[in-house]
Amino acid sequence: MSIDFKDKVAIVTGAGGGLGREYALELARRGAKVVVNDLGGARDGTGHSDMALQVVEEIEKAGGEAVSNGGSVTEFEQMEKMVADAKQKWGGVHIVINNAGVLRDKTFAKMTMDDFEFVVDVHLNGSANVTKAVWETMREQAYGRILMTASSTGLFGNFGQANYGAAKLGLAGLTKTLQLEGAKYNIKVNTISPVAGTRMTEDLFPEEAFKLFDPVNVVPAALFLVSEDAPTNAIVGAGAGGFHSAWTVMNDAVWLKDEDRTVEGFAANWDKISEFSNLKAPQSGSEQSGAILTAMQKVTGTGPSSARG
Repeated sequence: MSIDFKDKVAIVTGAGGGLGREYALELARRGAKVVVNDLGGARDGTGHSDMALQVVEEIEKAGGEAVSNGGSVTEFEQMEKMVADAKQKWGGVHIVINNAGVLRDKTFAKMTMDDFEFVVDVHLNGSANVTKAVWETMREQAYGRILMTASSTGLFGNFGQANYGAAKLGLAGLTKTLQLEGAKYNIKVNTISPVAGTRMTEDLFPEEAFKLFDPVNVVPAALFLVSEDAPTNAIVGAGAGGFHSAWTVMNDAVWLKDEDRTVEGFAANWDKISEFSNLKAPQSGSEQSGAILTAMQKVTGTGPSSARG
């Protein structure tokens, strides 16, 4: 099976270097027309560069088609213009890889709220801006593939990255709702959690590990997740040639009778409530309500068969 992106138009944010650059190059090699978006600058979001232009030049030298875009993902109007320009040039936008990001790592005790808000704005709000700018186009053309970039910090936590973790888990949550809303329009939305040696992580890895976690090793997962036959609502981890899936799971609900529905009653049942067994990965939030009602029916033999919540 050969996967190509002929006749597809792709936007990749943060594509001047690292992961975004590798995504853009491989999409172009496989036939996509690519918008290479990059504000440039340092990993904390300061400064500017011509890195996007260099990626476009590399694509064009290899016979592909690409344009650069220097808009900021935090400015919705700039993202709207980016999408409008791509549609005017190539007729549509079929793929978005939300990859732009910054780091401002500090412990929460030392972190300013400016640092917190800026990182959330770039990662979470920035991805929402790009996705919103292209959403109606994808609905109209009944085709869309969107990839959000989460992180192990968002999924599992990491010391000194409260701002980054909050934004990254938020992106996984955004994916879960958008994949529901986009389903009838053939819009598939997935999340990737990459581990890669990039300008954002260059002083976080020892030199040998930095080389091992070459961004090119994340590309197979990312491009599959925006391909025509992609799944939807997947969370995939990738790095150094290793790939895995992650899920948001819950166990069976424990139904407490009226007399046990106290703080003490909850405490007495905590071992059962927190038991790591019979895990399920719900496909929508309504399944939480359903699980509670199922537990109630087992105990009481009564209750509605379903609910939303």
